[in-house]
Amino acid sequence: MLNLQTHTEHFTNPLYLESGRILEPYDIAYETYGEISDEKDNVIIVTHALTGSHHAAGYYEGESKPGWWDGLIGPGKALDTDRYFIICTNVIGSCFGSSGPMSMMESHNAPYRYKFPVITVKDMVKAQRILFDRLGIHHVHAIVGGSMGGMQALQFAVHYPKFADKIIVMASTYATQPWAIAFNKVAQEAILEDPDFKKGYYDPEDIRKNGLTGMAVGRMAGHISFLSHHSMQRKFGRSYKRDDGLYELFGKFQVESYLEYNGYNFTKWFDPLSYLYITKAINIYDLGRGFDSLEEALSKIQAELYMISFSSDILFLPSEMERIVDVLKARNYKKCDYLEVESDYGHDAFLVEIDKFEDYVREALKPKRRSLNPGPSRWHEEAITTPIR
Repeated sequence: MLNLQTHTEHFTNPLYLESGRILEPYDIAYETYGEISDEKDNVIIVTHALTGSHHAAGYYEGESKPGWWDGLIGPGKALDTDRYFIICTNVIGSCFGSSGPMSMMESHNAPYRYKFPVITVKDMVKAQRILFDRLGIHHVHAIVGGSMGGMQALQFAVHYPKFADKIIVMASTYATQPWAIAFNKVAQEAILEDPDFKKGYYDPEDIRKNGLTGMAVGRMAGHISFLSHHSMQRKFGRSYKRDDGLYELFGKFQVESYLEYNGYNFTKWFDPLSYLYITKAINIYDLGRGFDSLEEALSKIQAELYMISFSSDILFLPSEMERIVDVLKARNYKKCDYLEVESDYGHDAFLVEIDKFEDYVREALKPKRRSLNPGPSRWHEEAITTPIR
């Protein structure tokens, strides 16, 4: 049973942010699936990526497209709603129900816009932790996320080390690298320089109706980083639009048409200021910030950690995930496992090629048999089944 339910919680206590600023009041939208057990020991948190939302699975009424991770969440799937109670929240700063730059300011008849504080991935996680406390959920079975969702999962592991038994991270990193920051810069500049953006004082209804050219161009650049040379070759090749002449100056190859469609369509459902704020949060992200080193940050982890990278991911390279694994292995941390999925799809493989890692996730979520170890560690955990590579 999927049992999709959507909720919004309103908070009046101040949320103290990394920047030193305060967000007060604020809302968090979230979605749940399945049924929570009497002991509340079957909870799994799903964390979303940059343009995701709390709508991770199932269909809304009248909707033709399901939630963004529908292939992974549901009855009998890897995140089995017949067994687990799944929660996915919309991060603060986003535009799907949680407080963001276009939310109305308290006691003002106007949205925040640039008065909204810069938020970080750590702030997103802190807000979620406050939500779960309100819901009476003080410990969870697992946290699962990809890309920016993986950043959140790692922040949970470091800053709330006893909160989750298991952390499953996909297509993510320990710190956003210059390559990813550069792609975000293209999108940010394209938005800021579009006259229809009106320096942040646009009418959101106009954007929803007409789109925003600058944001579309930036999103096109983003799509290139989400795919790979091989996936584009397989999907489009050198095919040309049938109704465009090859020698027409503005005739299009299929790949050009794909980028245009996805870029311009995106601008009608995702708010440009939210895009600026969330890409800023991604750029700031560094798991080692606030510690003397990444090694010190990772030393805080107590949960079982499962890392999944994708061989053709050019946005967050497998070597970035391997760095985390290497640090943990160097300190003899035995509750860590790593899988590099052979894929030519690119970064978005974590959303598309679910069949390549769903069995790994299913196995990782199983309770592990723990046995006493007479050595320095008090207990030893049996490794999960060997991943299919």
